Amino acid sequence: MCEAHAFILENGKEKKILESVDVVEMEDDEVKLVSIFGEQKMFKGRLKLYDNTEGKLIFEQLQ
Repeated sequence: MCEAHAFILENGKEKKILESVDVVEMEDDEVKLVSIFGEQKMFKGRLKLYDNTEGKLIFEQLQ
């Protein structure tokens, strides 16, 4: 199984916010991430990059 890890861009650097992401829900500017362990993160943002070979979801946080 290929698992992706979620990152937020902060000052041009990637900060990991959630490992083993299973579900990504996006509605308007709201993002909800759920890991395979049931851990959840919610924030205002948008998807900047999905890189399957690196297993990365990179988001930009909105104010």
